[in-house]
Amino acid sequence: MDYLSYSKEGKVATLLLQNAPANALCSSMIKELNTVLDQVENDSDVKAIVVRGEGRFFSAGADIKEFTKIKGEQSFAELGAFGQRVFKRIEQFSKPIIAAVHGAALGGGLELAMACHIRIVTDSTKLGLPELQLGLVPGFAGSQRLPRYIGTAKATELLLTSEPISGIEAVQWGLANQSVSSDEDLLEKAYTLAEKAATKSAVAVGFTLELLDYARNNEFEAGSKKETDLFGKAFVSHDGQEGIQAFIEKRKPEFQDH
Repeated sequence: MDYLSYSKEGKVATLLLQNAPANALCSSMIKELNTVLDQVENDSDVKAIVVRGEGRFFSAGADIKEFTKIKGEQSFAELGAFGQRVFKRIEQFSKPIIAAVHGAALGGGLELAMACHIRIVTDSTKLGLPELQLGLVPGFAGSQRLPRYIGTAKATELLLTSEPISGIEAVQWGLANQSVSSDEDLLEKAYTLAEKAATKSAVAVGFTLELLDYARNNEFEAGSKKETDLFGKAFVSHDGQEGIQAFIEKRKPEFQDH
């Protein structure tokens, strides 16, 4: 792959964005990301994923130079549609995906981070959607995800001003889960979270992420009904029975992910 690398240690995989100097999101990187998701999805050894950027930034935006090579309205719209499909796949992925965001996550970079299940940032990270500075609008569903996290009023402010916010502000507004002081602390926190998630039953984790998708889309009744179904399925699974027995016997459960 030319734009990212994939590695794993234990049950945690790492997707490293590698498109110097700013890890700009080009269509080829998004295609490679989709290909790696196929690999991770079919690897039962991987139970959590950390996405991070190489160098100074997580991703400072889309590849603007690539835009100059695209001809016509339809082709540009198709680029956006493809990015939306891949990012929706990330959002609905059956294994937790954690974005470790340093330096900057702007434009397409923030749209990628918002599609991940959890976002850890540094205090000084810059996050924003500055597309209006180019006379454009977000193309990878950023205009729809940002209001989910920070509300319509704040999202409108960020979009219309094109001004980024800091990692500290991102946590205060609900855009990021946690903020840490340094890049070293960022990676430690992201991998600690990933490893904690990886100790859980893959069955229960997958069910949980599926249920959260209903909540994300404000489908309370449908989500509640699905919860009862998955509540029963989790109970009769090997891991559900093992977890109950381990609790009674006051020992750590030995999950087998089925």
